[in-house]
Amino acid sequence: MNQFEHLKDEENVEHEEQNCDTDGSVVNNNRRKLVSSAAGEHPLQYNYTFWYSRRTPSRPANTNYEQNIRQIGTVASVEQFWKFYSHLVRPGDLTGHSDFHLFKEGIKPMWEDEANKSGGKWIIRLRKGLASRFWENIILAMLGEQFMVGEEVCGAVVSIRFQEDILSIWNKTASDQVTTSRIRDTLRRVLNLPPNTIMEYKTHNDSLKDNSSFRNTKITL
Repeated sequence: MNQFEHLKDEENVEHEEQNCDTDGSVVNNNRRKLVSSAAGEHPLQYNYTFWYSRRTPSRPANTNYEQNIRQIGTVASVEQFWKFYSHLVRPGDLTGHSDFHLFKEGIKPMWEDEANKSGGKWIIRLRKGLASRFWENIILAMLGEQFMVGEEVCGAVVSIRFQEDILSIWNKTASDQVTTSRIRDTLRRVLNLPPNTIMEYKTHNDSLKDNSSFRNTKITL
């Protein structure tokens, strides 16, 4: 059984707040607050930080993205994750042009970040109504190290749009086809995707060139 699942119901809601920045006070994206697991908790292999962004569609997509994204909390253990996650709005309940990001601590969910600049992302387009369940499955797989690609996975994003929702998982090295293929296959298994599901890959370098996250992708079945 996945450690996340069996610890979910055991989570003590009285757990100390100091290990999660749940009050929204961390708004300076350049400040990195190191978080550690408390005694008796089950530490994650890596600390992870939640981010949130929202854009008014009438504004240009390139309008100061870094100022539009907000760091909302960092977790270091399974218990801290469930405590924090249980207080977040589910992606399916978000409106408009909104994104949740979950990235390893110290990595910003930006194409230009040092850890991301040579990488890319797998993209899965979802019909409306599936985002919350698929997002939970993908982040549990990521935190539980199910992708088995060492340090290659940087983070995951769920993007809520008006006509569809989009899941993506970012990795460090776009040119490493063995790794990107393993991530793709793990996504198929974790999300139980039908065999004919279209999956798309896009390098961050291409995103920088066309200033787009989801256009001009490479499609694979």
